[in-house]
Formats: sequence, structure tokens, C-alpha cells
Amino acid sequence: MATTAIFKETASIKQAVSIINDMDAGKFPRLLSRILQKLHLKAEQSFNEEEEEKLQAAFSLDKQSLKLVLETISFILEQAVYHNLKTPVFRQQLENIHLEPSKTEAFANVWDNAGQETVEKFRQRTLTPKKLETTAWQLNLQMAQSTQAKMKSPQAVLELGVSTEDTKVKSPNLSEQIGTMGSHSPNTEGQNLEKIFVEFNHQELLEFYNKLETIQAQLDSLT
Repeated sequence: MATTAIFKETASIKQAVSIINDMDAGKFPRLLSRILQKLHLKAEQSFNEEEEEKLQAAFSLDKQSLKLVLETISFILEQAVYHNLKTPVFRQQLENIHLEPSKTEAFANVWDNAGQETVEKFRQRTLTPKKLETTAWQLNLQMAQSTQAKMKSPQAVLELGVSTEDTKVKSPNLSEQIGTMGSHSPNTEGQNLEKIFVEFNHQELLEFYNKLETIQAQLDSLT
């Protein structure tokens, strides 16, 4: 019987796999080991800015390609953790998305060496009891700094209303707080929402959208 596909070949995963297949096979296992070691530390990046610049040079990648590769590797390893995959199954799943043999073997070896330890770290990790309750947005046009320039830079502002499990106070009506913002507001009765505002330019919003696509693929794989 065919094994259920855990990794779905979205456009971003296909692009990432194509890049990974061309990466230096000798250096690639060290990259995997570092990402797996820090996978459970959600508040900490696997690499700092200086290290990412060195990785770009080592693998001859531009910044965006490296970012896609790091995010895709993290996604693949997180799925392996969630499903607590046996190595042969993990290897087959990687072959299904057309990862070339040396890279598939690198994933399998790293997983053999530290996979179960990583699964245990995830089990012990304390999750923050926060839940997204509301979303709202607005678009702003920011004038260029030069007085002679006529260009306007569009900015999107996203508002996230986050609740915690033990909040009891009723939140004020969202529309009263944000005026003309577009919004999606589920019932927030009995909750005191923490407001988080995030501003995006066009490129940042595109990158955010691509991350959402990765998250959606991960959710789809669990259903």
C-alpha cells in the first residue's frame, strides 16, 4: 500500500528542492545538523546574520534562495518530528519530492543520529498559551523622503488580536479601536486581547505570504 505523502510538492517546496539538489553535498550535512540542533528553540534563529552571509558564500546562494532553503529544511525536519518518522519512511518521503540521493541520505543520517533526541526536546518544550482571536488590516501610502520625489511607498499594517487562556476581561469592540481598518473579528467575549501590529512593504508582504503557504502545506499534511 502506498505511503501517505507528508510533504506536498507546493511551488515553494519544488523551488527549494531544486536549489538543495545543487548544493555542495560535502557541506550539506553540517547545515542539516545545525538546523536540527536548534529546531526546538522557536525564539532563536539557527544562524545569525553573519553566519547566513558565510552560508551564502559557501553554497553560492543569494539571500532569498538561502532563506527559502533554511525554511524548507526546517519545515521538513519539523514534519519528521511531528510524525516521529522512522528513518526508512523519512527517506521515502524525501524521495517522493524528488530530493536527489546524496541529500536524502544526509537527511536520513542526521535523523538517525539526533532525530529521537529532537523529538524528546519538543515533547518537553513549554508552549505559550496564546491564541489568535482577531485580525485587521489597513493600507498606508508613505511619501518618499526627497521633497522632489513623487513616488509613494505602499505599506500594509496587520493587527493581530491575541488572547491567553486565563484572560477574563471582555475586549472592547475591535471596530471602535481601529476605525476604518478591514477586519475579521470572531467572538471575543470574556477575553482581554493583546494587540500586535506588524507593518509590511510589498516585498515583506510577499515573503509573509510564502511563509503562510508553507504553513498551509504543513496543516494540510496533518489532515
